[in-house]
Amino acid sequence: MSEIPSVRVTTVFVALLRRDIRVAMKELPFFLLRTVMQPVLFLIVFGFLMPKMGMMRGGYQTTLLPGILAVSLALSAIQSVALPMVQDFGWTKEIEDRLLAPVPTWIIAAEKIVSGVIQGVIAALFVLPLARLIMGPIPNLTFGHLGDILVITLLGATTFSALGMWLGTGIAPQQIGLMFSAIIAPMMFFGCAYYPWRGLDAVPVLKYIVLVNPLVYVAEGMRGALTPEVPHMPLPASIGALLAISALFWAAGLRSFRKRAVG
Repeated sequence: MSEIPSVRVTTVFVALLRRDIRVAMKELPFFLLRTVMQPVLFLIVFGFLMPKMGMMRGGYQTTLLPGILAVSLALSAIQSVALPMVQDFGWTKEIEDRLLAPVPTWIIAAEKIVSGVIQGVIAALFVLPLARLIMGPIPNLTFGHLGDILVITLLGATTFSALGMWLGTGIAPQQIGLMFSAIIAPMMFFGCAYYPWRGLDAVPVLKYIVLVNPLVYVAEGMRGALTPEVPHMPLPASIGALLAISALFWAAGLRSFRKRAVG
């Protein structure tokens, strides 16, 4: 097979990405409802109601906000890639049309991951002002580290979008419920989203077990960038871990997609 010109590859990639973004924009209300409902409920209960009732210290809001952003980003990035992949390879077979495009197979998978990254960033940007509206003034919240916030957001969205590709191409359609109950739910609760990683000093074994969870590094990175006064994992450690995990998931996702496409 002759080498495909890079200009053609770029053109096809952009065309596919524009189509996915256009479809996502048309379904934006449903996308936001699907991905931010759980984080918003946590904001209302733990960020507003319980502090109002005196059952939680007001300062908990400072700890909660970065974790909620991480959860919103992770859920949207995973779902925006995994669910379409399950459908396309399962019953709709829509992926077959994309595979006919005059580009290498990995370009199709990469475009889906990039689309998931964009949707993950959109979800985080939507939840941030909503959290401020629900919880009111948040002590020690700062936007003085915009570069770090951007890096963590993009790396986190890339990591979970690539994970969505891996899961979406590796799980049979009839087992999609298993993905949420056995993978995503434990990841959310043990991802240091609702409590700081440094707080697990009280449970040393768990403190190191949770390091296999990529959500830990997104949540802790968000804390380091948005609320640096809260005890958190060093920011370079969060960024380095996300770079390594993202590369791992990219490789696994592309390999799984290629295997499913030619299978």
